Amino acid sequence: MDGHRHGSGPEHDFEPVPGLPEPLPAGERIVWQGAPEVRALALRVFHVRKVAIYFAVIGAIQLASSLGDGVPLREALAGLATLAALAAVAIALLATVARLSARSTLYTITDRRVVMRVGIVLTMTFNIPLARIASAGLKQYGDGTGDLPLTLAGSESIGYAHLWPHARPWRLRRPEPMLRCVPDAARVAEILAAALAG
Repeated sequence: MDGHRHGSGPEHDFEPVPGLPEPLPAGERIVWQGAPEVRALALRVFHVRKVAIYFAVIGAIQLASSLGDGVPLREALAGLATLAALAAVAIALLATVARLSARSTLYTITDRRVVMRVGIVLTMTFNIPLARIASAGLKQYGDGTGDLPLTLAGSESIGYAHLWPHARPWRLRRPEPMLRCVPDAARVAEILAAALAG
């Protein structure tokens, strides 16, 4: 298992094969490629909905407090303008980071390895041989997207900070690479299972 660093360009022109740091060796073939779904990534990784709810609750408390102090409704609502602006900026920033993260990520499954090209500013490519994967899981969501965590065999591991957000949450001691928010996750899990079995 190794990692390659590359300067991140919008087109990833440095890649001889999209998502891969070098051409495929003779006899190796790609069985699936995909990227995180932007909306799912924004909601589940960057928690856009939770942030929106947080600001809505704070706004409701502030409004109720102002009205309780006898402030006219129009003035109380005007007092929420700063909070609303902060909320809009925070949500827009998180959504933008989610979009950039999805755009710069490409997951590849071949008949020999899983390759994860990740990183917005500094692109990193992780090559994980199938023989190093002890098991693979699936957490599927109602919209069909899902997460596929990979449990690695042996003592070698990838740093959590290098992987995030493409790591299973809270597995800090033994980080698990994870294909996050992939569309049609059940089908991808079947493809990965077949590659591991092969």
